[in-house]
Amino acid sequence: MKNKVVKRVMATALVSAMAVGTVGCGNNAQTSTDADTTKEVAQESTPAAATADTAAETTPETVVEETPWQYEVITDESGNPIDLGGMEIIVRDWWSSDEEKEPTNAYEEARDEYHEWIQDTYNFTIKQVAISSWASVPEDFANYATTGGDENYLFVLRQGTELVAAMNSGLMYDLSKLDCLDFTEDKWANGVHDLLNKGGAIYGMSANDPEPKGGIYFNKRLLEEAGIDPEVIYDYQENMEWTWAKFEELCEKVQADTDNDGVIDRYAMTNFTSDLYPCAVYSNGGEFIGNDGTKYYNDLESEETMEALNWVFDMLSKYEMVYPEDAEWDYTYTAFQNGEAVFSCAESYKAGQWSEMEDDFGFVCFPMGPKMDDYTNVYNDNPFCIPACYDDEKAWKIAFAYDLWTQPIPGFEDYAGWRANYLQSFRDTESVDLTLARLIDNGKVTYHNMIPGLQLGSDLIWGINADKTPAQKAEEIRNTWAAYLEEANK
Repeated sequence: MKNKVVKRVMATALVSAMAVGTVGCGNNAQTSTDADTTKEVAQESTPAAATADTAAETTPETVVEETPWQYEVITDESGNPIDLGGMEIIVRDWWSSDEEKEPTNAYEEARDEYHEWIQDTYNFTIKQVAISSWASVPEDFANYATTGGDENYLFVLRQGTELVAAMNSGLMYDLSKLDCLDFTEDKWANGVHDLLNKGGAIYGMSANDPEPKGGIYFNKRLLEEAGIDPEVIYDYQENMEWTWAKFEELCEKVQADTDNDGVIDRYAMTNFTSDLYPCAVYSNGGEFIGNDGTKYYNDLESEETMEALNWVFDMLSKYEMVYPEDAEWDYTYTAFQNGEAVFSCAESYKAGQWSEMEDDFGFVCFPMGPKMDDYTNVYNDNPFCIPACYDDEKAWKIAFAYDLWTQPIPGFEDYAGWRANYLQSFRDTESVDLTLARLIDNGKVTYHNMIPGLQLGSDLIWGINADKTPAQKAEEIRNTWAAYLEEANK
């Protein structure tokens, strides 16, 4: 529901006219919290039940809707709104355009209004633009954080060994020192601040919606040909019946030699094992590398993880499509698009790449393993980092601005902004409203990408085959991973 939106000139007048208090977050990062400080709220006072005519007489600049309009004004020790001194803050990534877009709906109008208000009220500007490329961002950040500059950058980085190297080299500012950030707020649910937490220091954050990752795609035509209503899979998911056992039951039903020539021509599965094995591990409550809050440890040989690896090993032997001898490494994706198999484990972004697929498809969470009672997602989002070359005051101001910029928009706190983009990619609304919505809410961070040298594919997954079981492979790499962990835990 849209709130009452007061135009910028009205908001400015409210700020100047309000009775102000103070808060513990001052202009200087070293300001301590005072027990007597308060936050004052500027609130438009026209009752929600007032008619449009009455509102027009009392507040000509107000567009009347159904709920009160209010923005919280944070003040310094003198009772004035925090002043960031006109600083221009750039959130630099590798994909955003710097072209301004006109709002297309009520949410975007309210968002733009709020963003304009915070920038006017606290005297700063902020925008997110592409400066680096995906390939260059680690080096760009390392160079800048080493040499410094006059800009006010908040870097978006990507996960990987370069990120860990930068963190271990002291190139990232410790966000735990900033009293303007409260990581208990819901907007930090993707857990990036937990992932980049080392010894209590926090080196990265993200207030973006968590990205839904891996699940199971299914071909609706092939299911119907096998006598199965495709929509029943969504019912299994919603009734919490979507388990490994149920998935295997369906695989057994759909795989068939439909022309009776002795060769299977409708396979149950086609998978990229680097997607399938991890999804199965997380779906059973397992992990490859754990973190107990003080150090990383090898969790590969835990009961939950090994049970998942063995289950996948067995499923592949029974139901995985046999590929042509000259097939490319990524033929599994082509095979699903061509309707050569019923199920495929892949990430949510693949829906967009299958836009030309002739058959309709659906998407559900990865089925639950026996050690779990809910479906799960892996949060693997890009961290936003402040260079450690900035002093405390500058870092505080950048973090304060980013915190304001990423607050839920008043009146639209429950708005699912991510939904529209995914609806363009998927063929049915159930994939988005039932599956992706659940994956966004149910997730965990995973730590193997934080261990320099560790490569999940080449170390482990690609070496599990007919000649080497998961247990044998785990034993083979135990000492290698121990060395990686020893170095990472220094």
